[in-house]
Amino acid sequence: MSSLVLVTGGTGTLGRRVVDRLQRAGRPVRVLSRHAPAEGRGSGVEHVIGDLSGGSGVVAALDGVGTVVHCAGSATGDEAKTQQLVRAATDAGGPHLVLISVVGADRLPVETAVDRALFGYFAAKGRAERVVAESGLPWSTVRATQFHQSLLAMVRTMTRMPIVPVPAGWRFQPVDAGEVADRLVELALGPPAGLVPDVAGPEVHAMTDLLRGYLAATGRRRPLLPVPLPG
Repeated sequence: MSSLVLVTGGTGTLGRRVVDRLQRAGRPVRVLSRHAPAEGRGSGVEHVIGDLSGGSGVVAALDGVGTVVHCAGSATGDEAKTQQLVRAATDAGGPHLVLISVVGADRLPVETAVDRALFGYFAAKGRAERVVAESGLPWSTVRATQFHQSLLAMVRTMTRMPIVPVPAGWRFQPVDAGEVADRLVELALGPPAGLVPDVAGPEVHAMTDLLRGYLAATGRRRPLLPVPLPG
């Protein structure tokens, strides 16, 4: 119960919550991130600067680690970064690797150029899942839906336009980032579980409803234009 836990992406929306919960559980935590933490943050947490893209700092970050919670993610390069982490973890003795993925990574068809532009992140997460599952490391993976924070950023950006194009048929089932962090920590503190059930919020929302709700809450008006998308 006292082994060191490494959190990649530990300064992000999800990673910060994971680090906080691990500390409250009494676990020593090390964070791997590309930048040093802001002054005054991260009390009691060891920080290692490293880059999963090129591999710098990753081997040092894994020294003495018993569990890795892999929260670092991006729209591109997710598979390669996970491969880099798996190689270093294998050389470090094979810690338990806990991965956060996205609901739909295993079943959303990404075949055309339009698919790749809109949903390439899902395909990359699916490939990262396979890298972990085939790594030979002890592993656990959980898929989650979009965070409320992510959808808020999306609708803020969309409603800056005078006419808001609305992808027809898009629906979301957003979840609180804290609940996903709870599940990741539960997995990190337990034995390897493989692929576990998805984590999602309790309600499904159409994109149109999310936009209308945001506009009403901010006291603005925008015409919404439904746009059917190919792919």
